[in-house]
Amino acid sequence: MDATKKPLRISPEFGVYAEKHGVFQSLQRMMQCLLVDRPQDPIQYMIDHFKSENDEVPRIFLLGPPVSGKHSIAKMLCDQITTNLLTLDDMLTDVKSDSAEEIRKLKGKSRDIPNTLWAKLILERLSKTDCIKRGWVLVGYPQTREQARAIQEIGIAPEHVVVLDAPDTVLIERNLGKRIDPTTNEIYHTIFNWPTSTKIQNRLVKPAGITEEETVKRLLEYRQVCHGVLNSYSKKHQIINADQPSVDVLSQVLSHVQSRHRTVAPFTPRIFLHGPPGSGRSLQAALIAEKYRIVNISCGQLLREAVAAETRFGETIKPYVESRQPVPDAMVMKCISQRLSKLDCSTLGWVMHGFPHHVAQAELLKDAGFLSNRVFFMELPEDAVVERLSLRMVDPTTGKRYHSIYKPAPNSEVYSRCKINPKDFDENVQKALEVYRTNISELEQFYRPVIRVNADQDPHTVFEYIESCIVKPLPKQQNAFI
Repeated sequence: MDATKKPLRISPEFGVYAEKHGVFQSLQRMMQCLLVDRPQDPIQYMIDHFKSENDEVPRIFLLGPPVSGKHSIAKMLCDQITTNLLTLDDMLTDVKSDSAEEIRKLKGKSRDIPNTLWAKLILERLSKTDCIKRGWVLVGYPQTREQARAIQEIGIAPEHVVVLDAPDTVLIERNLGKRIDPTTNEIYHTIFNWPTSTKIQNRLVKPAGITEEETVKRLLEYRQVCHGVLNSYSKKHQIINADQPSVDVLSQVLSHVQSRHRTVAPFTPRIFLHGPPGSGRSLQAALIAEKYRIVNISCGQLLREAVAAETRFGETIKPYVESRQPVPDAMVMKCISQRLSKLDCSTLGWVMHGFPHHVAQAELLKDAGFLSNRVFFMELPEDAVVERLSLRMVDPTTGKRYHSIYKPAPNSEVYSRCKINPKDFDENVQKALEVYRTNISELEQFYRPVIRVNADQDPHTVFEYIESCIVKPLPKQQNAFI
């Protein structure tokens, strides 16, 4: 940072490093913990916080009405992301502490248990090493606004809150078919999960509290208080329909818990747009640059501008450009590096299209320090590519562009003088497509994870999807939880 400049200018390398390693998010998380825990020795606390390396572990509440499948989905979720499954019953059994002993005594006397006591028990469990290192999924708690407030006051804050829900009629019917194996305590269902073993079938029993009257009463109690919990986590909760196959429910739960929340961290867009010829890369780049006031970088346009400026570099690449031959990668990189190194690119951000075409060029960009934070691959069927390109033409008199289907010439006179660019001839389009197909899979592997875009639709619809992916944070990778 140059303190002699006003306003202060931050090195672009620092921004790339901070974004890659989540520096801002780590500091934000640490400050939140400081304000909640208020340690006696803040410096040592911060050192211990950074050593824990647990900012990315899952911290999830899985809630919902009775018989919504919370425990089944939680078990599958924990297996998927390798984390700890927590329930209040298990805590009372496993945790040996004064709070657990006090709760057991109160339960034995059928007395109400204070919310603060439950919160203390939960905090003791979450403070154990396995929860710190691997994260946790807490099932079925909190159930009321008061319980949510109690755990918030002692510093328990989930990253994601999942609420499974379904119509009451579905839940009542589902509860009536529940059966329990008294030997293993496994839960089965007469319709959805009936055991194949006759021996197990014969020993299944009906659990208590599954009659229609009892289920309706429990659902009514839940509906009366659930809104308080949802309001407590209004910016973090996601309601998922539990009236569908468990595989689909799990898929939606995973999608939510792997998402990242919006932050106020500085974000400088560095976007690559890839796609076959005619996929609309230049149009989408122009729309993005105009909307977010970032720099629109077209590799071909940069080279043509260099030739037109008649610089020494322009004279060097002029034979390649005029003969439509590929410019050597070293020369292209020199031109792109000069543009990306300018202040507007490092402070505002950029969107690039037309480069790189293959992995070798992508490696050159990476080695030069120009890293992307969004990579889009625009997908378009080959017949649509041919239709878009081979039927377009230009009026050499006015410079206006036309298309035989989407934007025909206004009259026969204009049509008669229109010319087709040689690169849009069918054989040249097929060659360009073949080159693109040759390199596309390796590029996708190099830039993984990439964002795929269906370019065979209205351009503004395509832009809305690209825009949403730029604005929202990238989802967490599954192995980030492990």
